[in-house]
Amino acid sequence: MRPRRSYRRPGTGFSGRNRKIMIGAVVAALAGGALAVGTGMSNASTTCDGLDRSLQETLDFMADQRAHPNAQTDAVLANRQAVVDLINLQRRQAGCTGEVAAPATTAPTTTPATTAPTATATATAAPTTSATSSAAGNGDASGTGAGEVVCKGSTVTLSGEAGEPFASSGTFPLGTVLKVTNLDNGKSITVTVQTTSGSCVLLNNAAFEEVREPGKFLIRRAVIERVG
Repeated sequence: MRPRRSYRRPGTGFSGRNRKIMIGAVVAALAGGALAVGTGMSNASTTCDGLDRSLQETLDFMADQRAHPNAQTDAVLANRQAVVDLINLQRRQAGCTGEVAAPATTAPTTTPATTAPTATATATAAPTTSATSSAAGNGDASGTGAGEVVCKGSTVTLSGEAGEPFASSGTFPLGTVLKVTNLDNGKSITVTVQTTSGSCVLLNNAAFEEVREPGKFLIRRAVIERVG
């Protein structure tokens, strides 16, 4: 009596058990790839949100400058256009596809001579502003105790400007010293306002790098304090 031979389908080279192992490996690889793609899309979305916001704020500020020109408008617009070009480059590199448009331009406005008394009235109101600042100085629990908490609820992103750490602002005059704290990682930086923008505060590249979380271009939970 001849011994029974095991039968294997010609050309396959795999037993039933080996085929199951191979199928399981393929499924695992596909699942891992899907997870990697999903994570990458999430990070890209966060990056694009911050870049889009920074671009929109810069475009809004430029439109306001054109509508209300002054002696420094040309220089400010040239500076902001360089920032726009840099942000657009970063958006292309990050694969951002959202549409960010400049607001409709309006004719430049002129200030009539009869408004001079209004300017004087505003100047006399300064002591009231000063009193408010001193009262808010160290008593706000949401701050770090370094100074007056300002622009509550504002997010912070980068201006795209190079150089040593500094800030730009459309709220505070040049020379103002601000402390920005990222509550998500506890990092903070103290910077001087050196340029103008359309936001409470924007950090230039070097300053933003000191306090941001890796891969993020927007600080959503920030405390901004005026310290000088």
